[in-house]
Amino acid sequence: MSTKTLAVAAVALAAVATAGAAHARDQIRIVGSSTVYPFATSVAEAFGKGGKFKTPVVESTGTGGGLRLFCSGVGETFPDITNASRRIEPSEVEFCTKNGVTGITEVVIGYDGIVFMNSKSGPDFALTREQMYKATAKDVPVGGKLVPNPYKTWSDVDPSLPKEPILVYGPAPNHGTRDAYVELVLDPACEKQPEIKALEKAAKKKACQTVREDGAWIEVSENYTVIQQKITSNPGALGVITFSYLDQNRDKVKAAPVDGVVATYDNIASNKYPVSRPLFFYIKKQHVGMVPGVKEYVTEFTSDKAWGKEGYLADKGLIASPDATRKEQAANARNLGELKM
Repeated sequence: MSTKTLAVAAVALAAVATAGAAHARDQIRIVGSSTVYPFATSVAEAFGKGGKFKTPVVESTGTGGGLRLFCSGVGETFPDITNASRRIEPSEVEFCTKNGVTGITEVVIGYDGIVFMNSKSGPDFALTREQMYKATAKDVPVGGKLVPNPYKTWSDVDPSLPKEPILVYGPAPNHGTRDAYVELVLDPACEKQPEIKALEKAAKKKACQTVREDGAWIEVSENYTVIQQKITSNPGALGVITFSYLDQNRDKVKAAPVDGVVATYDNIASNKYPVSRPLFFYIKKQHVGMVPGVKEYVTEFTSDKAWGKEGYLADKGLIASPDATRKEQAANARNLGELKM
């Protein structure tokens, strides 16, 4: 066989392989954040009703788990999009690159707040971030030194709080909400303590970011509906959960003001509420054209009828970004702009 014939045969085989890959999966696969899951599911359902493409499969794996799956490779066995309730980390980008995932588009979809809520039949709480730190950290400063957390009731932390045993259902480390709780609650409150300021960086991180292991903090790795169920059945317990779940279940639960600010749509959108953060999804550019409908799904998600202030995602609890930000993010998403760290 001549060299020319071999070359033609190789091109033909490559074309067959590419065509096979393009049609090997005809349904978008989305993984990631439990916080973003309800929003992504709503978009997937609306997208599927259009009739041109199959309804995407959306899995709630947690932010960290979703990014790991997303960054594990390119091809039909790997997700096309991952949702995140925190920004992708440099180490995760490095993991993506190591596995050949070299084209990533980042989209900020809006905002959410982290709320401390309990059953409507339970006691009323008004909390500060420092009180939450003292109630949930593994080691806390007492009498000038760090000791294993001695607080058993909320009133032990502060006499103004209810005389209820401390029991907090919080997200496990696989959730972006846990990272946000550390970043927005534990770290700033902890670093104000004189006993912490004297520590070296590694010791400070461990002291500030480690939660209790004595039963006062119970990790929940499943979907946040589990936290909601736990606090509904146990009125004395608090749940660390997202505003969207509060907004959808106000007949069953209530949220504590944090540092004197109530968690409302307007307070989160204006950044007055101290425990709020942006939400994201990430697109694997290498799968655009490989899996049908990826660009079209992104177009649906970034339309004002979906993520706008009056869009159907607002009914699910999404806090819309300002108009200019949405316009900028929509253009970047549809143009598949490259991630910039």
